Amino acid sequence: MEETKPIFSTGNKHSASCGQPPSIVGGKGRQYCGYFENEYGEQAVFVYDSKSQTGTLWMGDYGWENAVPVKDGVVEELVLNEAEALWLKACWLAASATVTQNPE
Repeated sequence: MEETKPIFSTGNKHSASCGQPPSIVGGKGRQYCGYFENEYGEQAVFVYDSKSQTGTLWMGDYGWENAVPVKDGVVEELVLNEAEALWLKACWLAASATVTQNPE
């Protein structure tokens, strides 16, 4: 199989005090990846692993090195604003619907 080029890439907009951002490479198995940036430049990354049916959220303003578990499209550990919560729920629905429709 030929090596593929990325279709999306972005840089870290947070200061060094927010820690080292995760290095996410999509397309590994059945993994769903989502990216969000709000009007202040705060970034978030969501990854859903369809094999384990688990989600993880990283947010720069929370500290990149603090991976937060996501359950049913919700994080209990953080207070998200409306846009962040809607984005995360949409990611969860898209990722988990793929698992439901295409079980392995």
